[in-house]
Amino acid sequence: MRSPALAPYPALRLRRVRQAAWIRALVRESILTPSYLIWSIVVHDGEGRVPVDSMPGVERLSIAEAATAVREARSLGIPAIAVFPHIDAERKDAVGSLAADPAGLIARAITAMKEAAPEVGVMCDVALDPFTDHGHDGVVEGGRILNDATIERLVEQGLMQARAGCDILAPSDMMDGRVGALRKALEAEGFCDTLIMAYAAKFASAFYGPYREAIGSGQLGGGSVANPIDKATYQMDPANGDEALREVALDIAEGADMVMVKPGMPYLDIVRRVVKAFAVPTFAFQVSGEYAMIMAAAGNGWIDEERAILESLGGFKRAGAAGVITYFAPRAARLLGA
Repeated sequence: MRSPALAPYPALRLRRVRQAAWIRALVRESILTPSYLIWSIVVHDGEGRVPVDSMPGVERLSIAEAATAVREARSLGIPAIAVFPHIDAERKDAVGSLAADPAGLIARAITAMKEAAPEVGVMCDVALDPFTDHGHDGVVEGGRILNDATIERLVEQGLMQARAGCDILAPSDMMDGRVGALRKALEAEGFCDTLIMAYAAKFASAFYGPYREAIGSGQLGGGSVANPIDKATYQMDPANGDEALREVALDIAEGADMVMVKPGMPYLDIVRRVVKAFAVPTFAFQVSGEYAMIMAAAGNGWIDEERAILESLGGFKRAGAAGVITYFAPRAARLLGA
């Protein structure tokens, strides 16, 4: 879009609209509200709250505490919670058997949360990595992550979540074709209103480390050539932007209601390109590493913590995101005056 013609100085002084708080509020282009936030939480199969060392202020929540959190979200005006599981290492296996357990941690957490505050949306990852002993998002064979065999497991997992009452399925595995398979399975079982938010452009990023601690993820590589050292064969190359648009286009064509870019702040250019290219609800995930960096810098007195939280979230809004998944959600909602 061509820039409008501007009057020369001093007829035009742009500082006039910045001279006081009231005029800055009137001309503000991007407005943050709690309704823009999805709260990311981690649940565990124990009692109470367990701090996550690499993410100051974040705790693993018991199912009872998750129910408390969803009531808190309701009171703060946060419309949805994204729930992730911490699974004890001895209960994991190579194919992530517990991922589709109808009596498992996620199913029970969904039920408790929907009973506590049914008007708050619940979103669940459709991914195997919290449940596999090798830490990968798929079925591994001979050092390769098998695409189609993984999709079969993901469909089982997604259907379990839908039956438990999950509102939004969020496939985060980056297997080819998984959105279409999930949509077909949901329709076949009558879950025509279950939403899919596809991790459509998920990059093989260094910013996921604290999350892996939070969920107790298996060690990638595992000292064996049969266990790939990273996720580069299925998550996206951080150097690629055009490929991200192709991934998003495929997921929309397969039936995604919403799409997501992950991580968030290092990929705001991708968020903007997706919004402009497709005009579909596009979300960003402010991931664990982004959270940890802000908290570490604030803890050392290098930045203003509260200002940094809101400024970082404002960046997603300015880029055009429809919302952001963040561990800061309750803090931000309170800062915004909820």
